[in-house]
Amino acid sequence: MAPVPPGIRFLASFNRDQWYRAFTFSLTFLLYTSFHLSRKPISIVKVTCVYVCMYVYKSNYKQLLGAMDYSFLCAYAVGMFLSGIIGERLPIRLYLTFGMLMSGLFTCLFGLGYIYSIHSLGFYIFVQVANGLVQTTGWPSVVTCIGNWFGKGRRGLIMGIWNSHTSVGNILGSLIAGYWVSSNWGLSFIVPGLIIAAMGIICFLFLIEHPNDLRSIHAVQNPQKLTKNWNGTNGHKQLYHSYKQGDKYENWDTELLLPQDNSSVSVPVQQVVVVKSESEPSAISFMGALRIPGVIEFSLCLLFAKLVSYTFLFWLPLYITKTAHLDAKKAGDLSTLFDVGGIVGGILAGVISDKLGKRATTCAVMLLLAAPILYGFSMISEFGLGPTIGMLLVCGGLVNGPYALITTAVAADLGTHKSLKGNARALSTVTAIIDGTGSVGAAIGPLLAGVLSSQGWDQVFYMLMAADFLALLWNDIYWIFQTFLTNQKRKNWPCKIIQPP
Repeated sequence: MAPVPPGIRFLASFNRDQWYRAFTFSLTFLLYTSFHLSRKPISIVKVTCVYVCMYVYKSNYKQLLGAMDYSFLCAYAVGMFLSGIIGERLPIRLYLTFGMLMSGLFTCLFGLGYIYSIHSLGFYIFVQVANGLVQTTGWPSVVTCIGNWFGKGRRGLIMGIWNSHTSVGNILGSLIAGYWVSSNWGLSFIVPGLIIAAMGIICFLFLIEHPNDLRSIHAVQNPQKLTKNWNGTNGHKQLYHSYKQGDKYENWDTELLLPQDNSSVSVPVQQVVVVKSESEPSAISFMGALRIPGVIEFSLCLLFAKLVSYTFLFWLPLYITKTAHLDAKKAGDLSTLFDVGGIVGGILAGVISDKLGKRATTCAVMLLLAAPILYGFSMISEFGLGPTIGMLLVCGGLVNGPYALITTAVAADLGTHKSLKGNARALSTVTAIIDGTGSVGAAIGPLLAGVLSSQGWDQVFYMLMAADFLALLWNDIYWIFQTFLTNQKRKNWPCKIIQPP
């Protein structure tokens, strides 16, 4: 007999639950990659739209382009607060599928505006608002799903790797949009729109929301073994049926009112069933989620951190074009290095926070280091290509690292906080509150960039540095408050207190 190949031995070492977990990880990664892939084209095409706006709207093109960004992000911010509450009460798979199909539709509509020569600003703003609303279905859904499958162990590392879908989507979106930006920029939107719609269909067919959803499949594949016992039990000469469920008994919604052991259990034909009286925990309210310690502080921290990140997302290609004097495609390709740095930064933030057990401290250090890099960006025109590439990578890591950590591991930690007493139906709402508040900053940042850039790009980077320090401030407020509570507990109770994160 030939030896088993090492690759097959490696694959066989994983059990069924681990394969399902890996599948859910990969699927949700690809699903949210398609969301960011469909958002990125506007920043690439913006360079081409400048000339159209200058021709149609004369000198106000920067404010008008900022208004298009603002319409999407403002709708996204408002919709996010409602999306988490709705998502807690609907099947995640269906809710996410609907959002992806509608997002694909509106993304394609934006591109069709070019093909059919639509020059109405109202049309594009309507499409942006509608797209912003339906895209809010994505984040609370995928974070809830990944939180259901992965526990707190190494959550920072796992979600740091998983959250790289944001940067991967931005990179793919830049490359796809850049391919058609100079020839037919309508396709820069239509192709990503078709991709996210196709992923919505895949979501409907394959997404498993929770490990418990597999129970019905396993129950069909492993039906109860049924045998007959003609000798009777406990002295009763009557027909009995013996039930045995696999190698062990599972804890289902109904249980036989009999003791269970490792052998077949004999029960009368007229079985007695007890129904559990515990009701399923209700979804948490909006105000209840706000009372979870750390939700408000990290929400406001993310507001300013996301302001910086999304200003780069929407304005970096145009900034590179104006200061480095590159064409739209080269500027779009170069801007992807910011997202490459974001991938590394998100993973490093997760690993460090897991190692130290202090998520707030990790965010504080990265936010502090980001400030001088942001200042250096204001002088990018004085650097050569090499230093510019290095600065893009480092800045991407330091800006997106805290943003990634807060929206994933921190949100999951707070959504399963001990104050909830085991109620798992808070994760989507907590995630939506944190990301919704952050999206307010994401809406304000590009709008301010559109206004301030008319006075010089230096003003934009001063605004970004101020936002970075405010994010650091709110992060430190949480850390100081938790340290104060820890010290008070130490004075009152002579027991071991866990250090604040």
